Amino acid sequence: MTSEGGTRPTTVAREGVWAGWAPSDRIAVPFIVLLVILANLVGVATVALLLLGVDDGSGQTGRTQVLWFAAAYLVVALPVATVAGLRRQRTTNDWLMAGREPTGAEAAHALRLPLDTALLAASVWFVGAVLMAVASAMIFPEPLVGLRVGVAVTLGGIATAGVTYLLTARAARAVTARALAAHPPVGTLVLGVRPRLLLTWALTSGVPLLGVVLLFLDPSNPDGPGESAVVFLVVVALLVGGLATLLIARAVGQPLRDLRQAVQRVGEGDYDVDVVVDDAGEIGLLQEGVNTMAAGLAERERLRDLFGRHVGATVVQEALRTGVSLGGEVRTVAALFVDIAGSTSLVRRTGPEQMVGLLNRFFAVVVDTVEEEGGLVNKFEGDAALCVFGAPTDHPDPAGAALRAARRICAAVAEAGEVDVGVGVACGPVWAGQVGAASRLEYTVIGDPVNEAARLTELSKDHPGRAVASESTVLAAAEEERTRWVRDVEVELRGRGEPTTTWVRRIG
Repeated sequence: MTSEGGTRPTTVAREGVWAGWAPSDRIAVPFIVLLVILANLVGVATVALLLLGVDDGSGQTGRTQVLWFAAAYLVVALPVATVAGLRRQRTTNDWLMAGREPTGAEAAHALRLPLDTALLAASVWFVGAVLMAVASAMIFPEPLVGLRVGVAVTLGGIATAGVTYLLTARAARAVTARALAAHPPVGTLVLGVRPRLLLTWALTSGVPLLGVVLLFLDPSNPDGPGESAVVFLVVVALLVGGLATLLIARAVGQPLRDLRQAVQRVGEGDYDVDVVVDDAGEIGLLQEGVNTMAAGLAERERLRDLFGRHVGATVVQEALRTGVSLGGEVRTVAALFVDIAGSTSLVRRTGPEQMVGLLNRFFAVVVDTVEEEGGLVNKFEGDAALCVFGAPTDHPDPAGAALRAARRICAAVAEAGEVDVGVGVACGPVWAGQVGAASRLEYTVIGDPVNEAARLTELSKDHPGRAVASESTVLAAAEEERTRWVRDVEVELRGRGEPTTTWVRRIG
């Protein structure tokens, strides 16, 4: 989404220490792999400390042999899992290192990075749990110890895989943002908010409570667990739960804060926003939805601005209020017609390009003056303009406003000294509304005051004040404005068939 004039929309960026450990370049995948290895090593150390208390009651512990067996498994499993993880995300690493946008298939593959990494970690732990259970059953005199070891490693694997997913999702957020920037979410969710919250519940409550229950139901230890084992498990649960809650709170809370800021800015009329889409679930769909909404509102505002520049802001507001239709109404308005005197000879002297610049400066004076007086520049006709006061919206003093605008335009044009003009003002009932076809409409006013103003404009070019108004217009204005006009002659305007008493702008 770009704003008018080619400027880029303002991105709702993330700040803080978290942004530093979410790389989006060539180090992203190796960094994530290293993070996953560290998380799994912490899980291994935790389970190893828990297994130090394993004893079958015979006095002949096999803890040393089991721990050596676990170390041997890690020596083999960690390199294999690392290579498998890198191979699995080789396509992601390729487009990151190349610095290009991913294809649709590559983007979808990158979005699965947290889930694939967690599944790979879970697989390594599941195989380790089976092997450790079998080895413990064979090493310890009491085979049920193998069951205890297998359950402990399985629970540790579940917790470690869950933390691995949350850490990877956090660390891969910049990669996710790049993938979604190239291929926005369309409704297919990788892992939504509900599964992530359930996962957090499992890590903070489910696994620890299950571990405590199993300690008391352990058939190989009928006397029950020792205090150290229970305390250790509770401490681990508190630490893992705190980390998991922090990660999920950050994953959900930060995007919602960004969305709130973006919506607040849109509500204030600033549509030049672009929320970073860095979530492949419901939040990502919401982020993309806000961006689409802002882009649509910006486009609507641009169309309204363009529409207003062509027909006037008051016509736009009236069209939005009443809808678009053929039809109108009779209203009492004041019509002001302004025309450049001697435009034919002027364009010959200046040339067409310079004439356009001169016209733009002249019309800028007309538009600013008329709008300040509450009127509407209804249309430009070559080097002339028709202005209306009292349509499409009501005006408390249309005649007075038109007369003031006429005086101000003549004074401003005379001060600039670039052109000579004539201004005619008339007042009366007209038909105002949309004319044309259903596919092409134009707002206009039709009636005798419009024609009268145009005829008066021709007279004004020969008057020193350069502004002529009909008597009905001057008499309809407030007393303060009437004093600025002087009664002139009575003339018969072309096409009217009756005399018109004119008033001219007072000079001096």
